[in-house]
Amino acid sequence: MNDNNKSVDTAAENNAQAPHDIAFELKNMDALSQYFKSAAGIREGRAIPPLEKWHPEQVEDMDLTIKANGEWWHEGVHMTRQSLVNLFATILWKEENAGKVEYFLKTPVQKLRIQVEDAPLLINDVGIVDEDDKRWLEFTTTTGDVVRLDDEHTISLRAYIPEDDTSNINASSIYDNDKNKENKPLESDTQVRPYMMVRNNLRALIGRNAFYHLTEIGELTERDGETILTLQSGGKSYALSMPFS
Repeated sequence: MNDNNKSVDTAAENNAQAPHDIAFELKNMDALSQYFKSAAGIREGRAIPPLEKWHPEQVEDMDLTIKANGEWWHEGVHMTRQSLVNLFATILWKEENAGKVEYFLKTPVQKLRIQVEDAPLLINDVGIVDEDDKRWLEFTTTTGDVVRLDDEHTISLRAYIPEDDTSNINASSIYDNDKNKENKPLESDTQVRPYMMVRNNLRALIGRNAFYHLTEIGELTERDGETILTLQSGGKSYALSMPFS
């Protein structure tokens, strides 16, 4: 398995403590930006920091929402600076307590609770990579994660239940704007959507165009009244039973 989401090395992990020159209250974009500036010396490129080794005691709420269509909104304003969104995505963290799922932006000194309407990551590209006499399906998210379809990064179909009518519009837009609706594999009224495991127990929604590309790359067959999409990656086969209309 080849995963381009690198963790910082051991020396960097040992140095990744709360920087002394950062305010303890990390509640806004400026403070988070300052954190990344302070950590720049111990991180290379878009390396994923060792979030599992950070155990901050302070937890605060942040007015930041990742929409069901993959957009990031802070205090009611759409975040359009992609480089900043990409950095924030590296410190995304998921926790499950008593059956409740919560998402955070996690730093060494604080966890900032955010809202996620569906999946925190969005896959917008899929391609084929040949390596070591094997052919892999490689997926890229809008925030820079690159993963390959394997036993650790699998694809599943899940029902998405929007919280309100507005979320429903955002969620449906990924699959509903196709010009050839007669060929649309996922009906918006069922809200069954494809997801892929990426990192740190975080799933990514596979965007409409990327999923349509998968149906062209893979093999579609009919079995017991179901449509099966079979994908080949790393010498293994992965099958999805899809709810075609």
